[in-house]
Amino acid sequence: MTGKVAVIGAGAWGTTLANLLAKKGMAVSLWVYEEELTQTMREMHENKLYLPGVLLSERLIPSVFPEEVAARCRTFLVVTPSHVTRKVIRTFAPCIPDDAVVISATKGIENETLMTMSEVLPEELPRIPEGNFAYLSGPSFAREVAAELPTAVSVASKDRKTAEAIQRLFSTPYFRVYTTPDVVGVELGGSVKNVMAIAAGLSDGLGFGYDTRAALITRGLSEMSRLGAALGALPITFMGLAGLGDLVLTCTGDVSRNRTVGLQLARGKTREKIVGEARTVAEGIRTTRSVHDLAIREGVEMPITRQIYRILYEGAAPKDAVRELMSRDPKEEMEEEEARKRMGWSS
Repeated sequence: MTGKVAVIGAGAWGTTLANLLAKKGMAVSLWVYEEELTQTMREMHENKLYLPGVLLSERLIPSVFPEEVAARCRTFLVVTPSHVTRKVIRTFAPCIPDDAVVISATKGIENETLMTMSEVLPEELPRIPEGNFAYLSGPSFAREVAAELPTAVSVASKDRKTAEAIQRLFSTPYFRVYTTPDVVGVELGGSVKNVMAIAAGLSDGLGFGYDTRAALITRGLSEMSRLGAALGALPITFMGLAGLGDLVLTCTGDVSRNRTVGLQLARGKTREKIVGEARTVAEGIRTTRSVHDLAIREGVEMPITRQIYRILYEGAAPKDAVRELMSRDPKEEMEEEEARKRMGWSS
């Protein structure tokens, strides 16, 4: 995979990945929404709005014009917030060639359609073969990758050659990429973990301690796995980078935007106030609604998700939601029939 790469989305993560590729010697064009930011990036080689203090390669060329960004490109990396991805890709669609490889590094699920990016992108780009799409996810804070700290992520594609080509494209001595065929699992892991990070931040903000956080992470992984099983994901995916890895990072990292949302909820802020004050998007706020609705549609029990939904969208008091969560009927930890049989328990 050679030639110019187009990166669509100049937030912290999009800028970081664009800069990673540019530092590898590739020509990279970066679509920026804000015209003023585009100009300052060209003059100062810095994204002062979303990634301040990081020097950007001169090979990275920002632009607000889709046709300019897409010119002479066969590889497209999409890093826009999930709720605007469809609209942005619709704008880019006439500029994307039929043989392009399209990679998504967006983590989220649409509210109205309940579609992940692996469903949205092929729907908006129907001329591109299914095997030309890929999805990058895993435990990765933009600023740490920008500082070249060791990081490992996963890339999923239904086509092995596509996954391996993208693995080579992004791999550096500090950024290790693993491949997987489980598109559904990688996408769900990257989305559901944001809901659990809000729960972890809420727990920390209410002063419940490390025991509670550990329980939330563990039971959050169980919720993620149950929804994944209902949607056809591989169970092992949720024990990997895109599942447990990203879940632990987002639930414990001090710079996690979604954990910060939980901390703000614990201080009494409403969803509307949090969104109104934020410069950057915390995907978990919208994704909570999508995951909640997906769980209902699929008949999957997700009690943590349900309580975060109640707080964000129904005005429930955080302490009341926690009390309801802890007073649920006692359950077995391993609910699968096969697991009980293997351990000698009868039904």
